[in-house]
Amino acid sequence: MDKVARATQDIGRRLRAARTGAGMTLAAVAGRAGVSEGFLSKLERGQVAASIANLIQLTDVLGLGLHELFPSDGAPARTRVTVHRAGDGKLQDVAATGYRWRHLGGGAPLDRMEVFHLVFPRAKGMETTVSHPGQEHCYVLSGEVLFHVGGETHRLKAGDGILIDSQQPHRAENAGRGQAHVLMSVARPAEAADVPDWWHLSSMKKEESKP
Repeated sequence: MDKVARATQDIGRRLRAARTGAGMTLAAVAGRAGVSEGFLSKLERGQVAASIANLIQLTDVLGLGLHELFPSDGAPARTRVTVHRAGDGKLQDVAATGYRWRHLGGGAPLDRMEVFHLVFPRAKGMETTVSHPGQEHCYVLSGEVLFHVGGETHRLKAGDGILIDSQQPHRAENAGRGQAHVLMSVARPAEAADVPDWWHLSSMKKEESKP
């Protein structure tokens, strides 16, 4: 079994464990996430891959952070101190999307912040506009990225950054000829009591969610 197939099966198992642990049926989760029941069933069995938009939808419904699909053992309830070294960890593939990412810190149940290193593949971007409580900051490490925020478009190059109120509809896309590397920091609002999700959908569900 190749790496992509293993990652797809791991994601499926974790989604199924979260769904059954929450006492939710396939039909209930699929309906709330805007995907078909058949697609979700195949996804849980590792027979199909999910796009980033699919994963965002499903983790939202299940009350998960996206990072929890790639959990680490022994994670604390609140981060006290985390040191991230240059050689720590590897970028992980999001199966069948071309995206790669690395979790750099935060995201524990009692944390209010989460930090990621996100790599946009060439000529691809988020295909779904998203919106959620809180704030986020994106700093372009290399390449060029278009950020669409609340009806405006901002072109950022290496060394540029953008801080937004995440309740504004937003999405991002690669605007350069090669990969784009982005440091993303996401903060949930102080009054939020649940585990922070990375994004929440604000747009209509994509047809690509269907098998």
